[in-house]
Amino acid sequence: MIRRSLGLAVPYLFIVAFLAFATLFMVAPTVMLAAQSLSGDNGITFEYLQALGEYRYIVAFRNSIVLSAASAFVGVVAGGLIAHTVLKPSAPNSLRSAVTSFSAVAANFGGVPLAFGFVATLGSLGLLTQGLKSIGIDIYGMGFTLYSITGLTIVYCYFQIPLMVIIITPALQSLRVEWREACENLGATPAQYWRMVGLPVLLPSLFSSFILLFGSAFSAYATAYALTSGNLALLTTEIGNVLSGDVMSSPQTGAALSVGMIVVMVGVLGLSAFLSKRASRWHK
Repeated sequence: MIRRSLGLAVPYLFIVAFLAFATLFMVAPTVMLAAQSLSGDNGITFEYLQALGEYRYIVAFRNSIVLSAASAFVGVVAGGLIAHTVLKPSAPNSLRSAVTSFSAVAANFGGVPLAFGFVATLGSLGLLTQGLKSIGIDIYGMGFTLYSITGLTIVYCYFQIPLMVIIITPALQSLRVEWREACENLGATPAQYWRMVGLPVLLPSLFSSFILLFGSAFSAYATAYALTSGNLALLTTEIGNVLSGDVMSSPQTGAALSVGMIVVMVGVLGLSAFLSKRASRWHK
């Protein structure tokens, strides 16, 4: 009897341990950041939260959201198409293995090495830049620069697309062959199958993937800082500036910016949950 009771209690002990872990490493830091952003020399103050309305911080919020949304959108579309292509029955197994292996490596490749690789490739004196210039295509003369939102979007897509391949593959594999066969027997075209069956089934997974990619880009710091030296206003680089600056050091401002990032992510998660709920009605 005692052994049976212990066996029933073990799963609950793991649940309690997980909740304690989540509280310690997720909830507690958030509460501490909120408290720090409201603390001043004379007690509670809203000075640092109000500072988020300054122009440079508004620009940082805008740039971070645009960069994250753009790279996440490109990652979802390109990664989804790549995963669909390699999962086709006609695709060779060697191609699937190669794409899966590369995606596992590239999805975790970032920071200074990634920034250096793109500088050597697409920088003003990069290999690809000079190669295009030799055939009469001057991308920097056309207005492109690697050290901009557009350039950072291209850099971020290097790890966003492989990450999308990894996370969307199980969802694509869950599409039943019988559904496609039934559509073909009823005279539906491939486009009609994807519009009426495939995409509605995948929509919740696509929304979740977009949020994951958005969060991955939204919180990235090392790649952006190494590439732009902090000259492009982003939330992560602004937090780094106010925390590590010798002259403008302001931990409370950094905490307020962090709280702002959390608010943005909560808003995006809420929107995703709403859209996923509406999309999941198709399954009923």
